[in-house]
Amino acid sequence: IEPLHPMYAADRACVNTMAHANDLCDELAPGADDGLGIAVDVYHVWWDPNLRAEIERAGGHPGRLLAFHICDWLVPTADLLLDRGMMGDGVIDIPLIRSWMEAAGYRGPHEVEIFSANNWWKRDPDEVLRTCIERHRTTC
Repeated sequence: IEPLHPMYAADRACVNTMAHANDLCDELAPGADDGLGIAVDVYHVWWDPNLRAEIERAGGHPGRLLAFHICDWLVPTADLLLDRGMMGDGVIDIPLIRSWMEAAGYRGPHEVEIFSANNWWKRDPDEVLRTCIERHRTTC
């Protein structure tokens, strides 16, 4: 289950917070390591004042934290869907959220998820990959 930012509540998703995702997991699959879990996408959850507590809550269930998606929230943003920033170019405290994920037991991959129709998608893929690697090392 991937909670999506509330800006998508009208047309894309009804699960908008980590609390919603945790509640659904508790209801649908209360057992340990039952295959149902949460994809934590910093773009969608960075703003939530209860994020740390909800990551800790998810971490209390082995296997519930399934994925960690990283990018950045640009200010201003030109497009709510297709203007995600490269890590370090926006306002998300990715190292802090990563520390919460790791403290909660997450040891999986970090998926760079940059939807960027007017910037990164137009660049040379090798440049994008080099930038992703460098930014992950220095800003995440």
